[in-house]
Amino acid sequence: MPQESPGDHDRRVTEPEVEALVHGICFKTGPPRCTGAELEWLVLDADHPELPVSPERLGAAHAAVGALPLRSRLTVEPGGQLELSSLPAASLTECVDGLAADLTAVRTTLGGHRLALHGLGHDTRGSVPERILRHPRYEAMETFFDRTGAAGRSMMRATASVQVCLDAGHEEPGPLGHGRRWALAHLLGAVFVSAFANSPATGGPYAGWRSARQGIWTDLDGRRTLAPPMDGDPRAAWTRHALDTDVMCIRAPEGQRWEVPEGLTFRDWVRTGGPRPPTAADLDYHLTTLFPPVRPRGHLELRMIDAQPGPDGWLVPVAVVTALFDDPEASETAYRVAKGLADRAGPGPAPRNPLWLAAARHGPADPDLRTAAAACFRAAAEALPRLGATTAVRDAVTAFRDRYVARGRCPADEFYDRDRHGKGPRT
Repeated sequence: MPQESPGDHDRRVTEPEVEALVHGICFKTGPPRCTGAELEWLVLDADHPELPVSPERLGAAHAAVGALPLRSRLTVEPGGQLELSSLPAASLTECVDGLAADLTAVRTTLGGHRLALHGLGHDTRGSVPERILRHPRYEAMETFFDRTGAAGRSMMRATASVQVCLDAGHEEPGPLGHGRRWALAHLLGAVFVSAFANSPATGGPYAGWRSARQGIWTDLDGRRTLAPPMDGDPRAAWTRHALDTDVMCIRAPEGQRWEVPEGLTFRDWVRTGGPRPPTAADLDYHLTTLFPPVRPRGHLELRMIDAQPGPDGWLVPVAVVTALFDDPEASETAYRVAKGLADRAGPGPAPRNPLWLAAARHGPADPDLRTAAAACFRAAAEALPRLGATTAVRDAVTAFRDRYVARGRCPADEFYDRDRHGKGPRT
């Protein structure tokens, strides 16, 4: 593709140009490596985690954390959650070490405000927290999602995840090829939802689910959160999916309200040119408002894993996912396991197909998902030494496997155990 000049990003784009841009930028193939991870956390009161935290108190803590010299990118989510996004890493160890150091600094600073990071996929305190961010993006997002129910506000303000980012893979076929990795991410995604389910709910539409967070994502705007068809070329399928999804918002100059159109796909916008002609910058922005379980952004962003308990629980999904995708032997095992689940998934897209819904509702209590998780953890544990993982990372994976996977359980089960015994909700 020709090199863009500085003004190209702000000129009107044609439909062929838009298709070429999406086709070219979303899958960048090359030697696989651990690209990084994005860790979202709820921020709760350190002494009384069951109580709400005022926006003013959260704001002061966010400002203090924002002043830290972190290697990771720090962002604040609409409900006050914090997200740390690692730099692209050449190895699993590099990724983990960088995030661990930054998390230590963030926890120390929050502790000075009597606040703490909590690893839960969904806020268990009951009511949805107040939205503390007033940026036009979140005003528009809330308006858009409010048209289809309350799930959008819960997603924005009361959920947290561990997102694992991987290179798209080689151009050639095989266990590390981009086509295989794309298919594997969607087939194996339900296993990750199940094994790492950590967003229980005692009331509402997701009561009893192991991953209420996944239920929330399932109930959002139908096309925006779904995977594209898996039966063709990944680039072509994603390009069609992205352009035929409704535009969430049309940005406006500072001080003006952003428009939130109804029923206007990006392809429609390009063809009609209204309410103003779209640009390449608008396309870039549109792609950031698509939330499928696996999002291609030059790399593959796996978005289906709940935030994990404890200070170091996040290590486990990052290590396991990396091992299953970047070690050729483990990848072959994972692909065989995932293919065995294909009939359960059926023809529907993730996350609305039967397998993904079973994972969110039942976790590893589902026998097929329990068997698949056991095989994947075994393959990952064998691969981690080959990837140079530290003893601490390998021990964390082993401890999680023994505590949960081997017993057909997930972190959410411990919440329900405490709730049944009258010990109150875990935060």
